[in-house]
Amino acid sequence: MSYPINASPWDGGTAPNPAYSGVFIPAIWSGKILEKFYAATVIAAIANTDYEGEIKGQGDTVYIRQRPTIQINAYEAEQSIVPAQRPSSDRVELLIDKGWYFNTVLDDVMEVQSDLDLMSMWAEDASEQMKIKVDTEVLAYMSADIAAANQGDAAGAISGNLDLGKTGAPVALTSANVIDYIVNLGQVLDEQNIPETGRWLVIPAWMAALIKRSELRDASLTGDGQTMLRNGRLGMIERFTVYMSNLLPFTDETGKNAYNIYAGHAHGLTFASQLDKVETLRAESTFGNLFRGLQIYGRKVVDGKSLALLYATNG
Repeated sequence: MSYPINASPWDGGTAPNPAYSGVFIPAIWSGKILEKFYAATVIAAIANTDYEGEIKGQGDTVYIRQRPTIQINAYEAEQSIVPAQRPSSDRVELLIDKGWYFNTVLDDVMEVQSDLDLMSMWAEDASEQMKIKVDTEVLAYMSADIAAANQGDAAGAISGNLDLGKTGAPVALTSANVIDYIVNLGQVLDEQNIPETGRWLVIPAWMAALIKRSELRDASLTGDGQTMLRNGRLGMIERFTVYMSNLLPFTDETGKNAYNIYAGHAHGLTFASQLDKVETLRAESTFGNLFRGLQIYGRKVVDGKSLALLYATNG
């Protein structure tokens, strides 16, 4: 049985115009892909990776020797010297005990229907997602081993009078005081004799916005020839290379999120990672190819005096 072009066999009447009964509109796969944006990752920039080439597989342990402290003694004429010191070196263990993996399948029918290199696209996404997982975990881990004198409401190994915030009492940052707290972080590291070169600061997006709104008129703070109000540059502030991350850990403090904001030197944190396995093989339970990978890593605060913690809310 045939029907008029504008008639419907189900309702016995006419369909709204225009009608498309009997017209085939094919579905197509686009040759373009929607852009995806990822959270910035910073661990590779703020940690030292001196031992990365020494790991072989998950469960490996890297033993790191620390430089010994040589005893210095006073001397006066005709005195006897003390027995010779036998310098000993403490050992730090970097355990490669963390890992993330992905496990995907590309069905044969998908490969036929798409003209995109799906495996390559998935590998790129997996790499970015791995970085985000690693950064999130390491940034949450770091705070436990930071020196007591480099955090809290009595920070400063010498001064002991700097309030960097603590659980239950975070400091409130505003555009008026944000630079002062960055300077305080610099002082905390100064009092621990941490080198000025190689320092870094990791801040959340809202703190970056406060800095841009601040009255930062002294160009010497940024290490730049122009003030931040004129060029918007966040590269260097008070001897810190500044990084912005949306992966910093935070805690709810009576309705406001208080963030761990880290400052330090690459000497303080060591990190070793490698993509241990990436393999492609035929799937057993479906017609397709399995694509999977494993990334292993270890992280260790080797010198808590080289790291500082500011615990703060957006005031």
